[in-house]
Amino acid sequence: MFYIYERSSTYIMGKLNKHTGEVRPDHRQVYKTMSAAKAALTRMSKRYRADLKESINDPLYRYGIAEAEMFHTFIEKKRVVYSIMDQAKEKPISETVNTPGYMSPSSESYWSM
Repeated sequence: MFYIYERSSTYIMGKLNKHTGEVRPDHRQVYKTMSAAKAALTRMSKRYRADLKESINDPLYRYGIAEAEMFHTFIEKKRVVYSIMDQAKEKPISETVNTPGYMSPSSESYWSM
């Protein structure tokens, strides 16, 4: 399994919206092969260039492709959050930037399930 991720923030990027041409973070998007991930990145770049935007933010330069295990081990950034149930904010929790809101102890939806 492979991910397309944004190099600066390490967010896993989702599918290309064909109508607007934008790509949003989506932690569920995986590709079975490297060639499938490269094809998706090429489609993102072609759509971006079709809109005649500046070339600095072209997806070929902003995004990278990595195998899932290597991504989670070496590339993915972590952030420090505090549980909303810990009123004193004494115990910081380290979680990845791709942790969905409903699985993060720092969100209300985690505690309301």
